[in-house]
Amino acid sequence: MPRANRHYLPGYVWHITHRCNNRAFLLEAATDRNNWRRWLWETTSRYGLTVLNFVATCNHIHLLVYDRAGDSAVARSMQLVQGATGQAYNRRRGRRGAFWQDRHHAVAVDTNDYLWRCLIYIDLNMVRARIVSHPGKWCVGGYNEIQHPRSRYRIIDLEQLAELTECSTVQELQSAHRDQVEIALSRGRLNRDSIWTEAIAVGRQTFVDTVQSRLGLSRLQRIHDGDRGKWVLRDTEGRYVREESLINSS
Repeated sequence: MPRANRHYLPGYVWHITHRCNNRAFLLEAATDRNNWRRWLWETTSRYGLTVLNFVATCNHIHLLVYDRAGDSAVARSMQLVQGATGQAYNRRRGRRGAFWQDRHHAVAVDTNDYLWRCLIYIDLNMVRARIVSHPGKWCVGGYNEIQHPRSRYRIIDLEQLAELTECSTVQELQSAHRDQVEIALSRGRLNRDSIWTEAIAVGRQTFVDTVQSRLGLSRLQRIHDGDRGKWVLRDTEGRYVREESLINSS
């Protein structure tokens, strides 16, 4: 299995996925999912991580973030959440060994329509797995926080999400978000789409071209998948991009 990439360019939205080691259901207990969420909140306070959406499943997580500062907030946040969650689990269970697979995967996501599609894709994860019938029924996910913001320990930056989705207010964001989830559910748009977990960038051609140019790696290939002008950047060598080549690219 290829190693996942964790590359970052400042100023982009990133969809991050990370699986438990050997795809084991180490997040099956609500206690461990809630602990992951608690440490995710801690990163927003400690490092200023801008979170746009999230979900913790029984064996992997999805995290949508905006790296607006370019000050390593994403890398430091992932290190904290991964380490603290794994250590707490091992300590409580009397377990030793790796909790997570060695690398998480990061996909650069264009704004507006592409961001909406990724946002809803994350929301519907546990519906796709047939665990719940509606994302609002899964506690450790961003759907409820977008629709019913917490007064304390809120993780999602609703104002930033509204701006990136070109909504004039948070209320407009909530209405559009609710409508898009219901449309996806009514039309049965529940199939897994590997571009959101295996590509390097997804968006308009100009967006994908810019990401490829900034990464400076010739082996990356642009592919047009015929879905409303969507372009995908993939690695033509069948392996993901090395982190060392991509951090601090400009």
